[in-house]
Amino acid sequence: MRFRFLPGVLLLAAGLAVPAAAPAAAAVADATRTPGHPAYTISLTSDTTGRTWTGHESVSFSNPSAVALTEVYLRLWDNAHGSCPSTPITVSHVTGGTAGALEVGCTALKITLPAPVPQGGTGTIGFDVSIVVTSGVDRFGYDGNYTFIGNALPVLAVRDAAGWHLDPYTNNGESFYALASDFDVTLDHPSGLAVPATGTSTDTAGSSGRTVTRAVATNVREFAWASGPFKKITGTTAGGVRVNVYSVSAISNRSATSMLNTATAALDAHSARFGAYPYGEADVVLDNGFWFGGMEYPGFVLDLVSTTALAHELAHQWFYGIVGDDEYATPWLDEGFTDYATDLYFNKTGSGCGITWQSSAEKLTNSMAYWDAHSGRYSTVVYGYGKCTLHDLRRLIGTTAMENLLRSYAASHWYGVSTVADFKAAAQAAAGSTDLTSFWATHRVEG
Repeated sequence: MRFRFLPGVLLLAAGLAVPAAAPAAAAVADATRTPGHPAYTISLTSDTTGRTWTGHESVSFSNPSAVALTEVYLRLWDNAHGSCPSTPITVSHVTGGTAGALEVGCTALKITLPAPVPQGGTGTIGFDVSIVVTSGVDRFGYDGNYTFIGNALPVLAVRDAAGWHLDPYTNNGESFYALASDFDVTLDHPSGLAVPATGTSTDTAGSSGRTVTRAVATNVREFAWASGPFKKITGTTAGGVRVNVYSVSAISNRSATSMLNTATAALDAHSARFGAYPYGEADVVLDNGFWFGGMEYPGFVLDLVSTTALAHELAHQWFYGIVGDDEYATPWLDEGFTDYATDLYFNKTGSGCGITWQSSAEKLTNSMAYWDAHSGRYSTVVYGYGKCTLHDLRRLIGTTAMENLLRSYAASHWYGVSTVADFKAAAQAAAGSTDLTSFWATHRVEG
């Protein structure tokens, strides 16, 4: 998701040792992903700067798995930006369960449920939350009066056949893996601060000098927002999607308008290829201070003034946003597919693609654990070789078959989760009598 241009929790006792890595996953007998379709209700109030937010969050969930839920885990991703156990995201006064100690570098919090939730059962937990944004122009950080708040809300971890997914945070790519969820978020803030956010927002008057923004989003995997005295322009795609471009003061009106035009065109193009954008609204936040090209959240994009980066991030609305995946385990499934979609948007055929492996261990489907240890090759392989693999597949099975494959694959995984095995099976079906076994081996697509 993070586009690169190619070549202290209150519940934690003082002094408690905190594991730096995830505990061993508990064995489960059922591959069903759970907790099912979480619904988050959040109410937060900011300070005068928009950098500190405090309030309450509640989460309801079901258990579709045959294996009972005896606990859930909250992922507190932005605690990776702190110095564990001193953290920017703090959780306290937990209800509906008993909180344990922080784990995985303070980014995971186990909550033991009062009674097991059986298959078909439901549960609810609640807690107070405090968010103190750290310095730095990042997906979680601030640039002067402008604040960017990605991955700040605690979200439920996923349990599947491998157990609980409690991977560590990575700054090279993404560690995120969440199921489609609903968010109802109320943000009380100074009226002088705009708050672009995931979902569809409505503003009402708050107390003197303040505005209450309510953002509602359905079937999204996460929620992000920003705050600041942004300039704003608005347009609508041919498909009827409202696009808002927010920019910091240093961004020219001409640049903002150019990016608005790119956003509307790219959303329409991606919709035509992969299925209609379902969220009705998209917010693009521009700041040329970001160290990365762009970062995507559902209906919300952080970006430099770069048409390539913006087309890429908007393609992520489909790959990871709508068609989910485990970004830590298989980053190719969103980054490679999104870079391929970006090429298609710019009418690039991948004619110059070339793949040269540097070691026998280097594979397209390696996890972020491998790429964090070989960070110099991450972009080249996952983005570059990733899209080249899809271009090569298109050349092998034909353009029409490839177009139909991606459209039908997106439809069959809409709001679901994609795996390498799923895609290989779908591609083989699209290829008909052409056996793809050697293709996968040559391109090192394992799984």
